[in-house]
Parts: sequence; structure tokens; C-alpha cells
Amino acid sequence: MSLAILGLTFVLGLVIGLPVAITLGLSSMAYLLWNGMPLVVIPQKMYAGMDSFVLLCIPGFILAGNLMNGGGITGRIIRFAQALVGWVRGGLAQTNVASSMLFGGISGTAVADAASIGGMMIPGMKKAGYPADFSAAVTAASSTVGPIIPPSVPMIIVGSLSGISVGKMFIAGAVPGILLGLAMMVTTYIIAVRRDFPRQMWQGWRELGISFLGAFWALAMTALIVGGMLSGYVTPTETAVVASIYAVIVGAFIYRELPLARIPGILIDSAVSSAGILALVGTANVFGWILVSEQIPQMIANAVLSITDNRILVILLINVVLLIVGMFMETIAALIILFVPLMTLAQGVGIDPLHFSVFAVLNLMIGLTTPPVGVCMFVCANIARLPLAPVIRALIPYLITNILVLLLVSYVPAISTWLPSLMDQ
Repeated sequence: MSLAILGLTFVLGLVIGLPVAITLGLSSMAYLLWNGMPLVVIPQKMYAGMDSFVLLCIPGFILAGNLMNGGGITGRIIRFAQALVGWVRGGLAQTNVASSMLFGGISGTAVADAASIGGMMIPGMKKAGYPADFSAAVTAASSTVGPIIPPSVPMIIVGSLSGISVGKMFIAGAVPGILLGLAMMVTTYIIAVRRDFPRQMWQGWRELGISFLGAFWALAMTALIVGGMLSGYVTPTETAVVASIYAVIVGAFIYRELPLARIPGILIDSAVSSAGILALVGTANVFGWILVSEQIPQMIANAVLSITDNRILVILLINVVLLIVGMFMETIAALIILFVPLMTLAQGVGIDPLHFSVFAVLNLMIGLTTPPVGVCMFVCANIARLPLAPVIRALIPYLITNILVLLLVSYVPAISTWLPSLMDQ
């Protein structure tokens, strides 16, 4: 009965539109009250969930991304991407995808990518004659690359949950992230050819070189982050701090588009964003503790393994579950609640934890573009000033592409594990 109350309160909170963090807290409170347990458990478990050195990466990388974005990075990245791929059929759409791949190495969050790139690219694409629904769809779909290519806030959460090195998690996401971006560029090309979208003139090697030099200091942040972790000289948390300092220097003194007077406001905005994520981590940890105490992870693993212990089928079942959950639940909450039970199941059939972690995150990123709770889909539809229905229809080819990449990553472990294995040599 107590589990029924927990589940019903949780579903009711989602149905009436409460924030996920509040829904998790209220459902946990209802469970504790029903069982006569002291409510002091809630702050204790919330603090335990947030009291992690690894989680300090989150405010660090959010701050670094906001500082770089405020320092003129977005326009420079778009200019470089346009010089690089704008001459391909559907040039502005290709630029959109390439910009998201480059921007993903800085922001670490899909929503920041969708808002920053979309704010410039969607109006530009509409002005150039691209359909508004397609412009919003390609922006929303490509924004999901951001949390796969390092740095990545979901990867940080997974590292704190699983004990896997966050550095290894970041490196493991590099190849799948690039693969996902390239697959979307192929999809964009096919759509552009079928619908006869325009291409831009090749702007020449000079423009490519100038635009690269303009974006160099922004792109170098990705090299700084990945190189620092690969070298072993700095932890991911220390890398986040270094990246924030680097962002101030680049934005204020190299690009000179980040007035020092704006930095306090950026600090406050980053703190608010980080607090929202960490509050979600805390309440989800209470909810997760209840599930563990009720042995839900073991029950799920045993139930599935009683049906089949075939590794191929188990991977398929995990992906189906996560795809469905991603349609209704925020990514971080879904990870905290479901990651441990599903990793228990995955390890039961011999799936490498690092491999599982990568395809689990990739799976939930796809959920950011699926109705009814696809956050990136909402952001891009709002920028394009469209209802959701046409954007959802335009997203279907990209959803198919992304699911195919997900299956490839799920069934070919080397895509995720090859680069991290080099760190052990």
C-alpha cells in the first residue's frame, strides 16, 4: 500500500504539472507519513545526495558555459560552422547541426544549446526560406548532441551514481556524440535534397581560416577540458573551475565582449540554474532511497531475468523502458531514479557499466525531443512561434535517425569504451 501511495502521488504531481523536484519530494513525504517515519529523513537524504565533490562540476561547467556564451561565443561558432559546411545542400540546416556539435563541447546542457543556437539560427533559417517547422526541428534534434560530447551534466550525475570516473564518462561520450551529429547531418542532407532546400556558396579557404581563428579560443575550451582529464593532472571538478577562469579571460580580455559588470549577473544566473539541478538531485535521492529500501532494483532485475537473460533482448528492453520514461520525465530525475536498478539488470547479463552508462544517457537525451515533455522541443517551438504539432511531425526523421544511432551504440560497446580504454594504458 505504501508503494501504491508513493506511485500515485508521483503520477498525480506530474499530471497536474508540478515541477519534478517538488513532485519527488511530495511523493516521498507521503510515503514517509504513511509508514510513520520521521520527516527529518527528507533533509538528511537530500543532503546526502548533494554532498558530493563530483557534483561541484555542475555549477562549474554551467558557469563556464554561461560566461563563454555571454562573451560572444555563439556567433563565432556559427560563423565557423557556416564556413565549414554551409556549402552543402541545406547549408543553414547543416550549419545548425555543426554549431550544436561545437557548442556542445562548451555548454554541457541541451537546453542551453537549443536556446543559444536556436535564438540565432531559427530566425535566420526562416528568413532564408526554410520552413519554420523544419528550422525548429533540426535545432531541437541537434541540441541533444550537447550532453553527449564532453562536458556533460548528465554524465556527471551518472558518475556520482555509479562510481565511474567522470573523466572516463566524458571521454566515452565523445565518439557517440560525434556519430550522432554526423548521422543528423546525413539526415539533413537527404531532407534538403528531397525538398530542394538551398545551399550557400563556398566562401573560400580564407573565410574558413578567419572564422576558425575567430572561434579558436572558444573551441580550445573543449580541448582544455578533455586534455586536462586525459592527462590526469586535474579532476573533472578542478577542470570546471579552470574552464570558468578561462571563460572570463577569453570573454573579457580576448573577445572583449564580456563586460566585467555583467559577470555578477552571470554568476547569479548560473547559481540559480545549478541550485535547480541540485534540488532535483536531492529530492530524487530521497525517492531513490525509498525504492532501494523497498528492494525495487532487485525486483526489476529479477523480473526481467526471469523472462530472459539474453543480452540482446535485455539491452532492447532497457532501451524501450528509457525511451518511454524519457517521454514523460526530466532527464536528471529519470537517471537518479532508474539508473541504479537498470545498471543492476545490465550487469546481471554482463554489460560493461561504462557502456551501459553511455547508452542510457544517449537514450534519455532523445527524450528531450519527444512529446509530451520534450523540453528542447518546447524551447525551439517557442522561438519559431509555432504550435507543437508541426514541429513534432518535422522531428520524426531525426527521431528515427537518433534511435538508429542509439541501437548502434547499444550493441557495439567499442564505440563507447575504446577511447576510455586508452586512459588505462
